[in-house]
Amino acid sequence: MENVTISIKNTTNPTIIKFEADRFLTQHESYEFNTIDDAAPSPIAQQLFYLPFVKKVYISGNFIAVERFNIVEWPDVQEEVAEQIATYINEGGVILTDTSIKKKVPVTVYAESTPNPSVIKFVANKKLVHNYHEFKSIDDAKNSPFASELFHFPFVKSVFLDENFVSITKYDIAEWNDITMELREFIRAYIENGKDIVLIDGQNSIEKKDDALDAKFEAHDDISKEIINILEEYVKPAVASDGGNIEFQSYDANSKTVKVILQGACSGCPSSTFTLKNGIENMLKEMLNGKVNTVEAING
Repeated sequence: MENVTISIKNTTNPTIIKFEADRFLTQHESYEFNTIDDAAPSPIAQQLFYLPFVKKVYISGNFIAVERFNIVEWPDVQEEVAEQIATYINEGGVILTDTSIKKKVPVTVYAESTPNPSVIKFVANKKLVHNYHEFKSIDDAKNSPFASELFHFPFVKSVFLDENFVSITKYDIAEWNDITMELREFIRAYIENGKDIVLIDGQNSIEKKDDALDAKFEAHDDISKEIINILEEYVKPAVASDGGNIEFQSYDANSKTVKVILQGACSGCPSSTFTLKNGIENMLKEMLNGKVNTVEAING
């Protein structure tokens, strides 16, 4: 294997520098070490703590980030640290000796209302999943320990996961005022303890899904491709901010009808019809002049 190359990257925090490798150092896990004793599972982190200016060490993916005390400035020492890390790795040094130890990372979760009164969106300060997932029942959630546990709350009707948020649809037996704090604390503790969100969501599944999506996209006619691109660029970000998702299903050239699938907070939302007719439909009519007459929604 070729020697690893380490690049020095500044961060928004002037006391923290990232030393980025040209390959992965951990298996999609993140670790934070505050002391040399804390860093027992990571020989390279322990070695870095022997430097008198090292305050904290973070290891994640393809980088090692180091926070310094104010006794030095990074421009004076960063090249030597980068060289030390590169030499250690290239001489076969171990990054982690016990990957079963998952460091707790401080997690914050806040609740956001959505246009759908039956749905609240819980937003975390870290990425939860790479791909969106929707679960309508506990049977659907067999590949998601997180969703499975949420379904043990008697008022949870469905669960939608995407990026850094989870949208929860409730049954009418409970009011949000009575259950929001309980759900938020459960979600925060679950994430902070490093427990699995979904079991099949790694890099391989992303690549397979991306390949499948590319193949599916190429199979569409030109107008359908235009519609998909408009939905992806202009509609999806706004829908995601409301705790939902929209997917293209079909386009009928004869009737000029577009069918879309609504998920998460958008599914069954009383205002979704208005959004479709006055937002998405008008946008497609304007941007694809004469090619679209109607947009119909199917609740996911």
